[in-house]
Amino acid sequence: MIPEWLQSLTDWLATNPGWLSAALFLTAFLESLAFAGILIPGVAILFAVAVLAGQVAIPVAEVLLWAGAGAVAGDGISFALGRLFQGRLDRLWPLNRFPGFIGKGEAFFHRHGGKSVVIGRFVGPIRPIIPLIAGAFLMPWRRFLAFNLSSAVAWAPVYVLPGYLVGSALASEFEPPAHFYPVIAISAAILLVIYLLLFRFQLGLGHGSQLYLWLSRLTARYDSTHRFWRLYTSQRPAQAGEFPLPSLSLALGAGALFMIWGQLAIATQLLAPFDELTLQWFSQLRTPLLDPVMILLTLLGDPPVLLAAAALSALALYFRGYYAAAIHVAGAALLTTVLVWGFKYLTAIPRPDVVFGPPDSGAFPSGHATGVTVLSTLAASFIARESRNIRRWRYYLLFSIPIILGALSRLYLGVHWFTDVVAGVFLGLSICGFVRASYSRYDNVPLARDGTLLIAGWGWLAFVAWYVTTQWSNAVVLYSVTAP
Repeated sequence: MIPEWLQSLTDWLATNPGWLSAALFLTAFLESLAFAGILIPGVAILFAVAVLAGQVAIPVAEVLLWAGAGAVAGDGISFALGRLFQGRLDRLWPLNRFPGFIGKGEAFFHRHGGKSVVIGRFVGPIRPIIPLIAGAFLMPWRRFLAFNLSSAVAWAPVYVLPGYLVGSALASEFEPPAHFYPVIAISAAILLVIYLLLFRFQLGLGHGSQLYLWLSRLTARYDSTHRFWRLYTSQRPAQAGEFPLPSLSLALGAGALFMIWGQLAIATQLLAPFDELTLQWFSQLRTPLLDPVMILLTLLGDPPVLLAAAALSALALYFRGYYAAAIHVAGAALLTTVLVWGFKYLTAIPRPDVVFGPPDSGAFPSGHATGVTVLSTLAASFIARESRNIRRWRYYLLFSIPIILGALSRLYLGVHWFTDVVAGVFLGLSICGFVRASYSRYDNVPLARDGTLLIAGWGWLAFVAWYVTTQWSNAVVLYSVTAP
């Protein structure tokens, strides 16, 4: 049941579409502002305004820009208020009506530090409090601004695009295939459950969290589920009985995103404006100065380079006696190859007609993006597993750089649509999650580093140097821009 005031607001905006951009900015601003964000249902209003924006076909870049700017401004003012009223936050209205919010926000900030500004954008009712707490704890302005801007880049699409796509669908004569709605519904239900558990209720997935303990007790009631739980638990002495709940959540969540994204990209034209806009924007960026850099980056993501890395890693692990790890690395490479080839064959999406000789294979999903994501995320997970918990996020952040650079190179060279690259990242994360979850039952001893991995690394670098040298002239011709 839509509240009467919200219905009145949407009706007024529907008859005055010129105010939609301002409404997007103001809603995102208030939803992010510490004092207002606690009282108003900002997410509901934002969704309704985004639906109207999609119906009147406001350019999606403009929609994201206004919403992101509003969120940045709201968090910035909240940060300034936190600095101004530090030590007195719990006595201010309306915070004094919600005494638990300040305590939860401080605990969250102490637990995650500067990352709380990024994570906090997506975390339920304490979301507008985090910038306030960051200001009260005197986080440097430059550091806060960096976190604020970077998190807004992800926040705007997550909170605005669903409503915008719904509005675009309502405004078009869209007749989906029979499987469209069941796939969307199941995938959305999976994402909703993960979102509620992790962000809204903040139950967490780690060993000892409320959700983990509840699931452990629930599975112990039945013999079949108990055997499954025990089968996939790690047997390391320090983490005995640790079930791979984070890996499974990553696999299911990324897989659900891939299915939703794939349905929208293949069965509808709702994402076509993103593809055309991105293609046009990167075409305008092409310059002889950047071309060699992007060609090199895309060569580093070619299948022979990635398969060589997987093969050498698997061999190094095998000769050191880590047979299960070697099999899972090789299995991840094989699974990635099969799935990418299968989806390309089934979808048969043509590539952009931009470069001189685009590859003959289909475009969806990007094999480069999928392969680099699987290799980088698996490497980060294996390394992070042998590190202290407080430092694990740094490895994931470091290994996300090749994923971003590889994706940018494919978009810059014009051999993939934007939807292809995003789908490749989602598919790669899902594959990595399933592989890590499967490996958990064999994760009995630490993977010690020695000269074998170093030799494998040098061998891979030698192969990369040979491959780039031999393929460079062909790649320059292949990725040259066609005459207009």
